[in-house]
Amino acid sequence: MGASSRTKQQVDAALAAVEDADASDSDKAQMLMEIAMGLQQAPRDPEDLRAAVDLYRRAIALVPPNEALGAARIRARLSTALMAVPGSDAEAIKAARLEMTTAIATLTAEGSDAEIAEAEMNLGLICQTMAGMGLAPIQPAISAYQRALRTFDRTAFPKEFAILQNNLATAFLSMPFTDESGKLREALAVQAFEEALRVVTLIDQPVEYAMLQNNLGNALQYVSSAHRVENGFRALEAYDEALKVRTFRDMPEAYANTIANKANCMANLPDDPANPEAGNPRNVAAAVALLREAKRIFVARGVEDKAQAVAEAITELSSHLAPHGAFAPNAMH
Repeated sequence: MGASSRTKQQVDAALAAVEDADASDSDKAQMLMEIAMGLQQAPRDPEDLRAAVDLYRRAIALVPPNEALGAARIRARLSTALMAVPGSDAEAIKAARLEMTTAIATLTAEGSDAEIAEAEMNLGLICQTMAGMGLAPIQPAISAYQRALRTFDRTAFPKEFAILQNNLATAFLSMPFTDESGKLREALAVQAFEEALRVVTLIDQPVEYAMLQNNLGNALQYVSSAHRVENGFRALEAYDEALKVRTFRDMPEAYANTIANKANCMANLPDDPANPEAGNPRNVAAAVALLREAKRIFVARGVEDKAQAVAEAITELSSHLAPHGAFAPNAMH
């Protein structure tokens, strides 16, 4: 039996059970929502997500008109399911934004502060995804994250706070830096990563810690600042922190990403910060060695686009060994 047929049979059986249940429409809506949540939280294939979307919509249709808050809560979950539905077009993500915006209107009036903040956080993610697809500006995502941070503070909601700070930083960095305000946004991105690292620790959340340190290193490396060399050495420290978790043995591809980023940074730093005019042949040589290691890993794992990008970086560095390093390819996450 194919995955699609299996999912359909399960959904049909669930719908029949709900239909036969001696329960109110409100209770039936709750049952459908819980079935949809099960499909959404552990999907075995895309059809499970599409089935969850259908069940959420059926649940919303059953909610009595006087229970607007219950409908809004289901609508918010529908939006997150739509976010996860794969597809080559933008229909699902556009529908997700509409559903979340509609849900927030009711949640703001009747829901708890935490519910509102969670919805705003998800709206920010939807808007950021749309911005990445060229469908919307990034500013609505930033605004949604900032509204969520009014509730999801560092003390009471450390996990949500860290996620928001990371998302906020990546949103700032995705904006074009064609004017003076670009420097401020870069500085805000660095600050946001550092804020997240105040609650995410190496011991308790090692994977998240490594991701944040890698991203902080990228932000420091490319920030437009009069303190370029100082920021570069701070970036190296961040990459080394990330590499405490992102080891070749445990996380080979993430390890390759981070050593490639570290190499890019080293290639732009003087061997002796006190005498930058002397150039950086040692750092360039070390950078090339790291890039070659990263390339071997990417090739072995079949990550062709990254292998090609690193190969081009190796060629450029090896060809002219620029003393002050004009080398700045795209960072890897």
